Amino acid sequence: MNLLVVGSVALDSVKTPFGEIQDGLGGSATYFSVAAGCFTQVRLVAVVGEDFPARHVAFLRSRGVDLRGLERVKGKTFRWKGLYEEDMNEAKTLRTELNVFEAFRPELPSVYKNTPFVFLANIDPDLQRAVVDQISDPYLVACDTMNYWISSKPKALRKVLARVDILFLNEGEARQLAGGSNLLKAARHLLALGPSTVVIKRGEYGALLIRKDSIFWAPAYPLETVRDPTGAGDSFAGGFMGYLSRRKTLTEARLRKALVYGSIMASFNVQAFSLNRLRKVKRDDIEERFRSFRGLVRF
Repeated sequence: MNLLVVGSVALDSVKTPFGEIQDGLGGSATYFSVAAGCFTQVRLVAVVGEDFPARHVAFLRSRGVDLRGLERVKGKTFRWKGLYEEDMNEAKTLRTELNVFEAFRPELPSVYKNTPFVFLANIDPDLQRAVVDQISDPYLVACDTMNYWISSKPKALRKVLARVDILFLNEGEARQLAGGSNLLKAARHLLALGPSTVVIKRGEYGALLIRKDSIFWAPAYPLETVRDPTGAGDSFAGGFMGYLSRRKTLTEARLRKALVYGSIMASFNVQAFSLNRLRKVKRDDIEERFRSFRGLVRF
């Protein structure tokens, strides 16, 4: 089934202990689309400037991403510059240039408005809600958020959460949004705001999937080298939602497998800068890592 993502497409400059890249392809919707595209047809809604390289558009098309919702407007593309030091779990933002993304007001192509699975990437909650308003009877809506929106637009964010089925966020954001330090208590609080499922991303320590009557934890796929964590959370969400969108019946078992596939796609992403590892991933690579994952957690 089709899967819609609304978010950012960007040019990232990143430096880590393993090297650096200038103006590499990035953005939440980009990482999500490439990861999810390994499982299903992805429809992307975003905006870029006149300077956005044609080769990046060609790459996204080559991965089967539907780009009828990618708007090119006058101005410069959203840019982000970040630095990772010894703690690869957290980036230090050196510069953010919103450029054309500052005026982004997502308008869905008419053919997108009946998409059954929807992912609202990390954008202004008012824009997230505006996207939901344009969708006709979606089967499942998921969203991501960040500490900036939690602190600056708490009321708008709560209105979004009342209309989504799955909430993705990291552990710091979960504690901030719930106003408590215990992750399980925080998740229970977040479930009460509307979502039926809360997914808490914990970086190298894996991820938690929490529902009203169940808790599931999956570790991160073990790697000897992490070169660039940028986009890992979006790749995780892409793997999760991409796998999930292949089935219209959402059982507990499928949600748990989706969490594992999310972890696997994030593990590919962090092995190289930008999307340089994900662009080479084939379905056989994913399933091989899935089989390895089973061996890691069986006892």
